[in-house]
Amino acid sequence: MAHSEEKILKDTFAAALAVAEPKHIVPECLARIFPAGSEPKGRCLVIGAGKASAAMATALESHAASHWPDAQLEGIVLTRYGHASPTKYITIVEAGHPVPDQAGMDGAAQMMRRVGELKAGDILIALVSGGGSSLLTLPQAGITIGDMRQTTEALLRSGAPIEEMNIVRKHLSAILGGNVARLAIARGARVEALLISDVTGDSPADIASGPCAADYSTYEDACAILAKYNLGSDLIPASVLAHLEKGRNGLIPETLKELDLVNQPVRNHVIATAHRSLEAAAECVRQFGYTPFILGDTITGEAKDVALVHAGLAREALTHGQWGALPMALISGGECTVTLPAGVKGRGGRCSEFLLSLFAATPDLGGIAALAADTDGIDGSEKNAGAWFTPATRKRARDEHKRAGQYLAAHDCYGFFSELDALVQTGPTLTNVNDFRIILLPAGLRAKP
Repeated sequence: MAHSEEKILKDTFAAALAVAEPKHIVPECLARIFPAGSEPKGRCLVIGAGKASAAMATALESHAASHWPDAQLEGIVLTRYGHASPTKYITIVEAGHPVPDQAGMDGAAQMMRRVGELKAGDILIALVSGGGSSLLTLPQAGITIGDMRQTTEALLRSGAPIEEMNIVRKHLSAILGGNVARLAIARGARVEALLISDVTGDSPADIASGPCAADYSTYEDACAILAKYNLGSDLIPASVLAHLEKGRNGLIPETLKELDLVNQPVRNHVIATAHRSLEAAAECVRQFGYTPFILGDTITGEAKDVALVHAGLAREALTHGQWGALPMALISGGECTVTLPAGVKGRGGRCSEFLLSLFAATPDLGGIAALAADTDGIDGSEKNAGAWFTPATRKRARDEHKRAGQYLAAHDCYGFFSELDALVQTGPTLTNVNDFRIILLPAGLRAKP
């Protein structure tokens, strides 16, 4: 039975999400960390932050109810507005993302107070996922929440990739860059961190800026990033610049380093990654008769430019038979950026912008279909996860005289796909393993001269 391109695209995205669902992966990891006979006994403090962390907390409570009869479970987890999940013992706090707010700051302060109350023999379990950096906003002394918000907004508008943004933020934070682990081990507690990765490379230091991990970056790196994007005193608060300068000059302590963790009971477990989701998507699309090619889970850069590269790869496959016979699917992950010109607000996000650029760049490949979506369910400024198109979408755009280039110039990718009824709308997925992209190249397709 033949399946529509729309169904194949959406089913493949669903497969990528399913393999990263907290309700499956959290219990599996807890069973490995605490095998039969070594379950937590006594106080077990659960903390966390990120778009998937509330769902992780729900999964942990369910596992503990049937496997940890002697554990005294309590805790606090921060998540983005609209991403809460039901819990009994663990308090869920919803807060601002990507721009931090007072709710996040108050929740982070409460979290650190409770970590500071741990005693020798207690267990700290951290549930960390993408989005945690801005949710765990607890500024260093002398820096206000307004200062943090202004700095985050400046970095977002500059087009700085998330890895660079987080290097700056962790050096302004009293909680990121390993500061949770530093406080917990000073109290004599054991630390087990479960991480759902939304970053390229899956380094614990990068996932939500590593609250329980050793940090490889320095104050010098943070200063260099601001200089790279010309973010000076006209855009960055004086308190932030002064703090970073003190750190660069060695007047205040650095973030947690590997040397600090020698012989310490701290472990970080990466339980879901973008590449595992790409592999699940590849298996799904294979069942529809397509040969999958995973281009990588570390693809970054300006979204519209990355789309041009993908268009070139698709054209090469069609014109010269690269990688074998059709039909085939090109699958990729990673996190692109969108740089907005001054005075342009835009509508959409990096996934929708990638897709619109791909659409605009492939008029000679009218038979292709594609989808790009953020696995957390929210792509940028609107409430859609991303967008998709098929040959039928292209025909409708042509019939309705919609010019993709005009929408792309205005950074209104949301408007373009919304008007064509081609948005991916999942609502919050309660997981987050970065962006997902797939391009279908059907059998018999050739590039037009």
